[in-house]
Amino acid sequence: MISIVKNNFIGFASLLFILVNVFFIYNEIYYFCFFPIAVILIYLTVFKLDYIFLALVFCTPLSFNLEAVSAGGFGLYIPTEPILLMLLMLYFFKIIYKKNNNLNTYWRHPISFIILFQLTWIFLTCFSSEYPLVSFKFLLSRLWFVIPIFFLGIHFFKKGIDYIYAFLWAFLIPLTIILIYTLANHAANGFSEEAGHWVMWPFFKDHTSYGAIIALFIPIVIGMMTDSKRSIYSKNILYVVFLIFCIALYYSYTRAAWVSVIAALFVYLLFVLKIKFKWLLSVGLIIGSLIIVNFNELSFLLAKNNAEHTTEDFNERIESISNVSSDASNLERFNRWNSAIRMFQERPIQGWGPGTYAFCYAPFQDSKDLTIISTNFGDGGNAHSEYLGPLAEQGLFGMLLMILLVIVFFYKASMLYIHASNPALKRLVMMILLGMVTYFTHGILNNYLDTDKASVPVWGMMAMVVAIDLFYDKEEKYKTIDTNSSLNY
Repeated sequence: MISIVKNNFIGFASLLFILVNVFFIYNEIYYFCFFPIAVILIYLTVFKLDYIFLALVFCTPLSFNLEAVSAGGFGLYIPTEPILLMLLMLYFFKIIYKKNNNLNTYWRHPISFIILFQLTWIFLTCFSSEYPLVSFKFLLSRLWFVIPIFFLGIHFFKKGIDYIYAFLWAFLIPLTIILIYTLANHAANGFSEEAGHWVMWPFFKDHTSYGAIIALFIPIVIGMMTDSKRSIYSKNILYVVFLIFCIALYYSYTRAAWVSVIAALFVYLLFVLKIKFKWLLSVGLIIGSLIIVNFNELSFLLAKNNAEHTTEDFNERIESISNVSSDASNLERFNRWNSAIRMFQERPIQGWGPGTYAFCYAPFQDSKDLTIISTNFGDGGNAHSEYLGPLAEQGLFGMLLMILLVIVFFYKASMLYIHASNPALKRLVMMILLGMVTYFTHGILNNYLDTDKASVPVWGMMAMVVAIDLFYDKEEKYKTIDTNSSLNY
């Protein structure tokens, strides 16, 4: 009887919607067409939040910024940021109206604790900001990236390794589609270096962010591809995906991304060869001493390097990394860094305000640092560093919190890898660790945590490490069991 009533209600509601929608369409009102989508989203949000979470991850590589399509200059990533905002409000609603002891567990983890301190410090520096409106907008953006992806992510990932892989696949599949699209577009333009700056449009704003995300997922693809427990069919698909990623990375013409992958390989060898930290520190001190002793000779050699990054020759692009005499990209990066340091020197405690670097750095440029691509109109982008950006915008404490977060993350991930005895868990932790090595190595030269393409995987991978640390033991058994199928608090 209940089933009959339910079916009749659904049929009646569907017929009513069709009739009403026909009326609206007849009167050239089309917004009502989106009503079923809204109903589905509300249903999934209330009863199947896992699906919304994975849909958000899937949509991230496919998202685009409204600024890219000249929508009145309004910067918003569609459809990811509206979904993130919805999840953020839902999260706060659950905290206020429901009590859950797990939240205290999440927040007490060192990584979570540092992230909460970061958010608190960002909030405090908004009040002393040069442009408070810009800073509070930055805070809101950071909140809807961190809270839904990191804290909801912990609850999602604690259910098992399969949930972590679901996140990775949800990002990897659409990202592969974007790479194929970009390579096809690039091939149509002869794989030229000039075309390499825009062929990924509108999904990525430039080739550097594009290269950074490719590099971030290369260790993930390799880890999946070399898993002996995978089927031959799955491995063959991953071999093709890996080939696509390698070609896309090469033709991204992003030197920092190339270097970050090499850094990840170096870190992997450290673990495989079980090189002790004290040996690594000793070698570092020796190399540092040699650089100091031979600084004048090295400076002379660097000054003679005139290789340009605009060439399509791979060797010359690699050589151009150390060109600090004529390469405009390198020199402009130094200009941004020096400007950030001067900004810090003027406001060392509170900084100039979160998100304000682009609006404030122009007067801090020194004439000797200016390049052919320098600008004084506040439209030149950010500080090109995940570490110096916070230094200028949030003062010394802002930079130290960022560095501390990176150190604690890699320490925790390293300890998980070393102490885990389960091969599947060790493989997963190593994949995550190496992926993050590429990003935070790249972060020395660029910063992308204000974009959804970087924030979703980076905060997601941090949540994975926290979930593994809190809810798994060495044999990959749960410390706590959660039988819920959705992210309900």
